[in-house]
Amino acid sequence: MEKITEIIKQLQLLPHPEGGYYRETYRSEYQVDQAHLSGNFNGPRNLTTAIYFLLTSDNFSAFHRIKQDEIWHFYSGSAISLHIITQEGNYEKHKIGSNLEKGEIPQFVVHGGDWFASEIETQDSFGLAGCTVSPGFDFDDFEMASQESLIELAPAHHKIISKLTR
Repeated sequence: MEKITEIIKQLQLLPHPEGGYYRETYRSEYQVDQAHLSGNFNGPRNLTTAIYFLLTSDNFSAFHRIKQDEIWHFYSGSAISLHIITQEGNYEKHKIGSNLEKGEIPQFVVHGGDWFASEIETQDSFGLAGCTVSPGFDFDDFEMASQESLIELAPAHHKIISKLTR
């Protein structure tokens, strides 16, 4: 736990509304006008944004979605289990990590509009990743899942939805 405190302090991370800790590290100075974005955006967006994201085994990142694609990049610690429920209600699980022999992958794209949550399944551990969003992230594009509506979309996956919603 001392290592986690050190990382939070060194990278100047703050609590994230979905769970875990984060800090924005990059926001492109260039913007895309709303006229050049799909109709589900309200206003212009920066071309790209990037954050550090730290998750610990004593917490989880609750199911949420954004309108943009989000690219996850693994940096250190234990693998991050990424749970996805697609817009069609299909469930996927991916391990973001550095142990390729165990099927972990160091980079993964969550498609815009899909619901996703994450957790660290290794006890007393953490996972440090980076997330890149394009067009750039804006909290107007962020939506936390309601447990009831997500179970309605994917009833066969009610156990993982119940576990990873607030």
